[in-house]
Amino acid sequence: MKQKLYQMFILGCDGDGYEQALKEGLGGIIFFTKDIKSPEQFRTLIEEIKAKSLIPPFLSIDQEGGRVERTENIHNGKKYLSAKYAHSKGVLKEQTQEIAQELKSYGINLNFAPCIDVNTNPNNPIIGERAFSDNANDVIQCEKIVSQTYRENGIIPCVKHFPGHGDANADSHLTLPRIDLTLDEMQEHIAPFKACANTIEMVMVAHLHCTCFEKDVIPTSLSKNAISYLRNLGFEGIAISDDMVMSGADIENACERGIRAGLNMFIYRNSTPETIEIIEKIAEKAKTDKELRENIEKSYEKIIKLKKLFNILL
Repeated sequence: MKQKLYQMFILGCDGDGYEQALKEGLGGIIFFTKDIKSPEQFRTLIEEIKAKSLIPPFLSIDQEGGRVERTENIHNGKKYLSAKYAHSKGVLKEQTQEIAQELKSYGINLNFAPCIDVNTNPNNPIIGERAFSDNANDVIQCEKIVSQTYRENGIIPCVKHFPGHGDANADSHLTLPRIDLTLDEMQEHIAPFKACANTIEMVMVAHLHCTCFEKDVIPTSLSKNAISYLRNLGFEGIAISDDMVMSGADIENACERGIRAGLNMFIYRNSTPETIEIIEKIAEKAKTDKELRENIEKSYEKIIKLKKLFNILL
């Protein structure tokens, strides 16, 4: 059971806890700019991680292009366009192909992209030019191009940030933004997720307080109502949290609540003793908690299925 729980976590290299966690069955690693110093160093790091892993891991990154780009220091100074400026279908396909080939050359198998938020708030401090458009139909068309291009290159796409970060007026890295829209009003933001629900492999759930799902102050990432709504759209893949170190997720027993709400995986940018302790405590509790055990089992099945689909696990 503990091994299956460890599969539900993707940890960063900030802290050395990830090395022991890999031996326990850690689900994946996420890389940031500080981890990537040269192509050779990065490839070596990935090979070392694979060699230490009990179960082949997701090797993941945030590589959208533009403002969110982790390999910017090692790809010959080339700067990829942001989603907003890569909106031409031809340019978008070409750029995504370049990103995918670069990531594949290092050994990455999961990219937390594309961002399919509909940026309806021009003062949004966190999305902005990361969005393809302020029009849902445009976003839907762009998602199809980007996600399919990653698949063609053997990289898992992960759309974000359900149920839509586009109307936020605050940064969820710093606080928990409140989205005070009715469910009808949220449909413009939900539309891109609905359009790809039957095809997308992974959806990142945002740290937002959407009052249409929860009157109490609960982030959608830990909201059973929000995650159930996502499932009711027809999504059967992996629901993964945004980074749990962000202030928007600063809730007591957050991971346990997320598992009970239906989340399948969690991202932590670090692998400090505190992060490892969270996993160990849940594993201990799952020994006597039927609901926790059953949800961990369901998540493990989804994770292993996806790893087999993309030949990560043979």
